[in-house]
Amino acid sequence: MQDLLGELVSILASVPAAWIVVVFLFSLLVGSFLNVVIHRVPIMLEHEWKAQARQILEAAPSLPSPASGGGEEKKAPYNLFVPRSACPKCGAMITAAQNIPVISYLFLKGKCAKCGVKISVRYPIVEAVTAILSAAVAWKFGFHWYAGAALLLTWFLVALTVIDFDTQLLPDNMTLPLMWIGLLLSIVGTVPEFGVPPDMKSSIIGAVAGYLSLWSVYQLFKLVTGKEGMGYGDFKLFAALGAWMGWQMLPLIILLSAFTGAVVGIVLIVARGRDRNIPIPFGPYLAAAGWIALMWGDEIVGTYLRVSGMPA
Repeated sequence: MQDLLGELVSILASVPAAWIVVVFLFSLLVGSFLNVVIHRVPIMLEHEWKAQARQILEAAPSLPSPASGGGEEKKAPYNLFVPRSACPKCGAMITAAQNIPVISYLFLKGKCAKCGVKISVRYPIVEAVTAILSAAVAWKFGFHWYAGAALLLTWFLVALTVIDFDTQLLPDNMTLPLMWIGLLLSIVGTVPEFGVPPDMKSSIIGAVAGYLSLWSVYQLFKLVTGKEGMGYGDFKLFAALGAWMGWQMLPLIILLSAFTGAVVGIVLIVARGRDRNIPIPFGPYLAAAGWIALMWGDEIVGTYLRVSGMPA
C-alpha cells in the first residue's frame, strides 16, 4: 500500500496533466460540498442568533420570558452534515447516485427524481466553477504544498462569494479562520518561485491595513451620507486577503474589485432598472480580485510598472 501511494505521488509530481485532472475531479466533489455550505451556513447562523436572542430575553429581569408551551422544544440537529440533503418540495432524500457533481444534474435533466420539481442550475455551476478555478490553481502552482493552501483559499472564496450574493453576509466563522490561516502561513516563509506566502511582517501589516482601510472608508461614508456603505464582513475579508498576499497586493485588489463592482452596478441599473438604493454586495468583487491577485498579481503589477515607466 505504501509503495502504491508513493508511486501515485511520483506520477502526480512528474506528470502535470495528471495532477491537474486529479485536482479537477476532486474539486467537483468539493464544489458539491460548497453548495451545502452556501445553503446551510446562513441558516445555521440564523438559528444561532435566535437562540442567543431567546437566552437574552429569558435572562432579562424586567421582561417576561417567552411562552415555552410547557418546556423548550427540542430541535433536530442541523449542521453541514445532518440532516441529509433532500428535495425542498417533496422531502425525498438525495441518494449518492443522484449527488454526482454535474453529471447527476444532467442525467436528471435538472429535476427532482421523485416529484419533478426544477432544481436550480446554480448547483452544477458552483461545482463546475470550483473545479475549473481549482484546476487553474493546480496548473499555476504545480504539485507543491502551496497549491494545497491556494486551493483552500479558492474554495473559501467561492463559498463566500455566493453566500454574500444571496444574503449580503460574510460570516465571521469563515472570514476570520481564513485570516488566521493566512497569518500562520507567513511563518513558513516565502516560496521564491511563487512569491507567496508573504513574510510575516507583510502578512500582519496586510491584515491590519486591509481591515482599517475599508473600515475608514465606511466611517467616512457614514459620516457624510448617514448611510452604511458596506458591512464589517467586507473589512474582515479584505484583512484575510491582506494576510494571505501581503500589504503590497492590497492596492491591486481594491482597484480590481472597485472597478468590477462599479461596472456591474452600472450595468444592473441601466439594463435591469435596479434601484440605486438597493445595496449590491461587495464581497464577490473582493473575492474575485483576491483570486486574480493570487494567480497573476505579480505579473499585473510588473506590467503596470513597465508600461508606466516606474521603477519596480
